[in-house]
Amino acid sequence: MSAPLPPVAGAPAPAAAPAPAPARVSLDRRLARAAQAVTSRALGPYQTAIVRIGFSLTWLFFLVREYPHRHQMYGPDGPWSFDMARRLIADNRSFTVLMWSDGRLWFEVVYALAVLSAVLLLLGWHTRAVSVVFMVGALSLQNRSVFLGDGGDNVVHLVALYLTLIRCGQVWSLDARRAARKAARCEAPGARVELAGPVLWVVLGGFLVAATWFSPVTGEWWIHVLLWVLWLGQGLWWLVEQYAPGEPRVLLDVLANLAHNATLLVLMAEVCLIYATAGWYKIQGSRWQDGTALFYPLHLDYFTPWPALSELLASSGIMVMLLSYGTVIVQVAFPFTLFKRKVKNVLLVAMMLEHAGIAVLLGLPAFSLAMIAADSVFLPTVFLVWLGGRAARGRDRLLRRGPAAEVPPQRPAREEAGEKADGGGDGGETGGGTAPRTLVG
Repeated sequence: MSAPLPPVAGAPAPAAAPAPAPARVSLDRRLARAAQAVTSRALGPYQTAIVRIGFSLTWLFFLVREYPHRHQMYGPDGPWSFDMARRLIADNRSFTVLMWSDGRLWFEVVYALAVLSAVLLLLGWHTRAVSVVFMVGALSLQNRSVFLGDGGDNVVHLVALYLTLIRCGQVWSLDARRAARKAARCEAPGARVELAGPVLWVVLGGFLVAATWFSPVTGEWWIHVLLWVLWLGQGLWWLVEQYAPGEPRVLLDVLANLAHNATLLVLMAEVCLIYATAGWYKIQGSRWQDGTALFYPLHLDYFTPWPALSELLASSGIMVMLLSYGTVIVQVAFPFTLFKRKVKNVLLVAMMLEHAGIAVLLGLPAFSLAMIAADSVFLPTVFLVWLGGRAARGRDRLLRRGPAAEVPPQRPAREEAGEKADGGGDGGETGGGTAPRTLVG
């Protein structure tokens, strides 16, 4: 075969061969990758951690603020008496352990446990068990006097249920720190038995027996079934972790990840539903249509903790109109921007600033904190990692300790999913994982 001829001087260079088109991924491969993503890891570890911190801090703030008035709000000295509450709960079947007794001592115990569970959940200590106690405390107090609240209590009510199924202690928790120290010591599973977990499990088991005994008095049947499933599942998890850390542990990880990811999706849909319904109902109101809706609450004594500031804002018709229209636009548009990250992040900041304004202008701090905590599920992972690093450095400066270890860079989801498939799970409550790019990334 003859050699190729040399290029002629001045002749145009031959056109480069076109790059081969990327191979199309078949539908079954895409479904397999999606199934692996939702079973191999718990998505959104930083988002669920900030939701846990936000709602536990909100509920703790409310309980501490209303501590001097607790007897009038939820206790035996309230206008909503024990007999009236018992008749209402016999009809709506709400769950509250305050119906077990009308004694003052029992009320103080329940209130103290609600405060303690909020503190422990904020710190992330045994989050699986403490989240259940947190739920029981929130439901018990709120269902005792259902006519108290400002809207934020409804959000706390729902998220308290969701937190029992979300693996919210993967980062920024005492559970994560304990697991990191255990990994640093290279301890084998079951090498050291911690007594706090089994003791807490036994104590909660006794409480669950009492709850079942009083089930005819309060609560639907499904809440008791949920409590029993969570209690038995936690005991099974501990046994498997101690004595069968192989394939049984991988199976439990898969089930826990499925429950976590499904509940996280429900929480996101719940937040979108809150804003969508609020926005569309506002559109139907004539005061929102003409841009004067904000004018009226600024002149109500109940919603004016700073009368001078409210009067200053209400005196500007243009500002009232812009805030009224802006509120409707942001609430209606937010669910449609979830897959446009830049637009979503801008509206997310706008909504958080809106709730901060509601807390200051209208005197509704608990409601605003609850909504900001719910909005945090959509915060970008990069921002949350940066925020965690700044908080760690501030803590070290305050305590005069050495610099905190740098947070490892986020790896691509495909690479992480491949490693999880080879290794079999993320190790339970302290796994890593990345957030979905389209919704919370």
